[in-house]
Amino acid sequence: MSRPIQSAAFTRATLKSESSRIIGILSVLGALLLFVVVRGLVTGQFLLLTIQTVVLALFVVHEAVMLRAVRYALEEGDDVDPERWILNVFVESQIPTIGLFLLLASNWQTPYQVMFAPVVLVYFLLIILSTLRLSPALSFLTGLLSAIGYLFAFFYTEFRYQGSTATLLALPYAVYLAYAGVIFAGGVLAAIVADQIRGHVAAALREAELQREVARRNHDLDIARSIQQGLMPDKAPALDQFDIAGWNQPADQTGGDYFDWQSLPDGQVAISLADATGHGIGPALVSASCRAYARASFLNGGGENGVLEDLNGLLANDLSENRFVTFAVVFLRPQTGNARVLSAGHGPILWYKQEAREITNLEAQGIPLGMIDGVKYGHGIEEHFDKGDILALVTDGFYEWTNPEGEEFGLKRLEAVIHDSHQLSASEIIEKLKSAVITFCRGTKQQDDLTAVIIKSR
Repeated sequence: MSRPIQSAAFTRATLKSESSRIIGILSVLGALLLFVVVRGLVTGQFLLLTIQTVVLALFVVHEAVMLRAVRYALEEGDDVDPERWILNVFVESQIPTIGLFLLLASNWQTPYQVMFAPVVLVYFLLIILSTLRLSPALSFLTGLLSAIGYLFAFFYTEFRYQGSTATLLALPYAVYLAYAGVIFAGGVLAAIVADQIRGHVAAALREAELQREVARRNHDLDIARSIQQGLMPDKAPALDQFDIAGWNQPADQTGGDYFDWQSLPDGQVAISLADATGHGIGPALVSASCRAYARASFLNGGGENGVLEDLNGLLANDLSENRFVTFAVVFLRPQTGNARVLSAGHGPILWYKQEAREITNLEAQGIPLGMIDGVKYGHGIEEHFDKGDILALVTDGFYEWTNPEGEEFGLKRLEAVIHDSHQLSASEIIEKLKSAVITFCRGTKQQDDLTAVIIKSR
């Protein structure tokens, strides 16, 4: 038969089903008890009435005790002992058998007529209700014990009335054996039905558990997203000489990109952007670590010199071989308009010069962070902001996003958007970038995180 299902939810569903089944049995027994009492009073057979009432009352008590055990197991989150299940099957399967013996003692019908009395149908009723146990083995056992009980009553009748005139009304043995066979077949069919019901219930519970797990994970990811978004600045630095804006949109609930700015004790502003490999919760944790290390390094006097080496050493000890972070930081001096740009494998870093109306792509000073410990990086690129100059830091999610034909947005289109929107504010330039890439890609799914920082000299 079916393999055991190790599931607290399935056990609970089984117990609830069993509770409903026992209530159904109690209803049947109650109806039989009422019928017995009424018929006993009408016929005046008070001794038989007493015996039948006591027997039915014992069955009612047994079912009530079983119902209490099932409900107690439900309350405690436990299961009923297997021995009690088997005892319950045995007792219930013999209710019709006891009924047959009571009818034999009543003399209302001839002995062999009793073997075809309506009480025989109770065997099938109990077999049908056994499917609510959601146990093919117990349904099969119910059918087997019911068939044995019927045959026991038949052979008792044969032995008890052998040689009497009652045997004149007996049918061939094959008929009674066929009745027992039909009862047993009912148990087999009930076992098959119980197995099917069990499978459907188990599948429904697995689906429900999966949905709950997905909902829980989505809830956790929403929390992680809100925490990650909360780590990014919600307003630009208050600088009269510069207009600065940043924006991030992960491909999943969380992403591996981040941008940040931080005022330093010497009056500089460190404006950084990073892109951890991949997207999702793993890269999000990496980018959060990178942000924490970077902010600590900036404040601990790392400044412009050696900051990439410090960050690389810290991340190389943390990350596995297949993870790394591209990183760029701009140390901006608002009073002079000068800036030093450092890049660890990050690009593009686009510098738009207003006077020449040209865009230069600044080179990186070394490989991404976390790949190889001990790598030396260059001292960065020193630049001066003239009026209207723009420095754009973007992640590869922009220019690698493809349209339905598989064509990437590309660096040329990215540069064209910056060139065409150079007169707009920093936040408006980012909006133009977003609009341009979404229009170009025409509804294709965002495959990577999008992050952009625009620094514009007023």
